Amino acid sequence: MEADFHRVELENGMTVLVERRQQPLFSCVLAVRAGAAHEPLAEKGVAHYLEHCLFQGTETRSSEELSAAVEKKGGTLNGFTAEELTAFWLRLPSQHLELGLELLGDMLFHSTLEPERLEKEKKVVLEEVKMVHDHPRSHVLGRIKSLLYEKPFGMEVLGTPSTVRRLSRESLLRFREKYARPVLSVVGRVDPEEVVELARRYLPFPPRPEPEARVVRREGGRTERRRELRQAHLALGFHTPTLGDRRRYALYSFLAVLAEGASSRLFQEIRDRRGLAYEVSAHLNLGRSYGYAALYAGTEPGKVREVKELMLSEVRKMEGLGRGELEEAKEQLIGQYRLMTENSYRVALSLVYEELAGSAEEFYRYEQRISELRLEEVRELGRLRDYSYFLLLPG
Repeated sequence: MEADFHRVELENGMTVLVERRQQPLFSCVLAVRAGAAHEPLAEKGVAHYLEHCLFQGTETRSSEELSAAVEKKGGTLNGFTAEELTAFWLRLPSQHLELGLELLGDMLFHSTLEPERLEKEKKVVLEEVKMVHDHPRSHVLGRIKSLLYEKPFGMEVLGTPSTVRRLSRESLLRFREKYARPVLSVVGRVDPEEVVELARRYLPFPPRPEPEARVVRREGGRTERRRELRQAHLALGFHTPTLGDRRRYALYSFLAVLAEGASSRLFQEIRDRRGLAYEVSAHLNLGRSYGYAALYAGTEPGKVREVKELMLSEVRKMEGLGRGELEEAKEQLIGQYRLMTENSYRVALSLVYEELAGSAEEFYRYEQRISELRLEEVRELGRLRDYSYFLLLPG
């Protein structure tokens, strides 16, 4: 069944995306094209800190009242920061569409950013930075990025304790001036014309040029030690096609065969046949100006070299991928896509990312793109040339 999809470009540069459905609810994602990739080195983490602080109260609502306005209607309100965007999202029953968009506008245009609340929220953000650092798997997956890209892009989205501590109210106000070319994505039982009207009324973003991201690729390796650990944690990183590159569909199939699920080649070779790791997984991060994948495993310190060589070997073996295995991967990916489309939030978010990459309509071409993949396109990704590694060891 074809989606009831609508796309409207407003006078101020905002894009409104609407997929109309029959369920009496809606999911909404409002994204601005300013994220961690647009931060100066000295203010790394400001995008994420600002996202937190916009929930801390407006001229007419306290932080508690912002949350209650959605939760008392049965909904959810939240946000996240990525490399090339900052997003705010909510889910509500359909009759509360106006309330949802008015709330987003209140947060974005009428936040008071009171100094006392900002300092309290800074402590929360610093705890989040510590939490990621203290979780070995999250830490190595974050650090592999620093070996694939130069600073400041190669640094963590959250920033570092030192950069976050230096952030001020003025830092937040400066970064908010970068909020440009927003995308509003709404999926559910809504009237597209009403969404456009409410967007004009409550989301009056001034027209601004999109900020530029400086992304410089590199390769490298690093080992870090911690006394409290007993297990070694290894990540291998590879540059990949970007979100706007059609080769990403071959990448999805490549990773499905290599490292997705208990039936994947890496899981079977490293965990099932050799018992070298409890978790073996792949992690993909794609944007308009970058793309990278990381393979992760936790193993005994004495088995690190063997696990690393097995990972590299299995990647290279993908050059010999057979047609049958590719067809299975295609069926797997198309099945996952169809199941994902039941989730209105995930569809709204996917539409945002596709719009960021060039065209939201590309989301609806996924099955066609996967079906049309040729074997050689996927095999090509196994011709490994360069990679980076990060190893976290006990001691």
